[in-house]
Amino acid sequence: MEEDIKSKILKGAEELFLRYGLRSITMDEISRHLGMSKKTLYQYFSDKDDIVWSVTRQHLLRQQAQFDAVATESKNSVEELVKLSFCVKENLKGMNPSLLFDLQKYHQKAWNEWLNYKRNVIRESVVRNLNLGIEEGYVRPEINPEILAVIRLETIQMGFDDQLFPRDKFNLTEVQLHILEHFIYGLLTDKGRKLYQKYKETITEPLFN
Repeated sequence: MEEDIKSKILKGAEELFLRYGLRSITMDEISRHLGMSKKTLYQYFSDKDDIVWSVTRQHLLRQQAQFDAVATESKNSVEELVKLSFCVKENLKGMNPSLLFDLQKYHQKAWNEWLNYKRNVIRESVVRNLNLGIEEGYVRPEINPEILAVIRLETIQMGFDDQLFPRDKFNLTEVQLHILEHFIYGLLTDKGRKLYQKYKETITEPLFN
């Protein structure tokens, strides 16, 4: 029962954070959204920062499970890249562009969770995929996977920067997908690009809701 209530709080808080960002959402608004008292919130979480950290951790674990499933189910490195682009699109759907900035500025513990995820889980996934692609002949053999992994990580974060991509002019999902596609095309051999285009034309459905 207690775990059900805690899960309900995290789910409701995540809905608000994704829609409105972190800074503008208060404990009062979370309690109103959930139809429960603030006293109940404080029985499970010490403060808003605790909720933000818990939501962030849960979100990243769920995302990691998605990416692991894609890696397991993909026949090769290029198919994995195409399916990951669908994951990116789905995960960004409805996300407030200020989310990452709010995390960095106001919630250090949750921000450190994101940094740890970025530097370990995402970096290792990119390096593994690139090494596999080189072995398969789909990725250019002269690239350094470790260097390219760092570039990929920093461009993800760059896409959230509203100084570079003002929200009245750019759509967050479109920015991130353009950055990802530019990255992918720069990696691939002629053989890899042909296969990538083929998969793009045949894999048309998102993998996750």
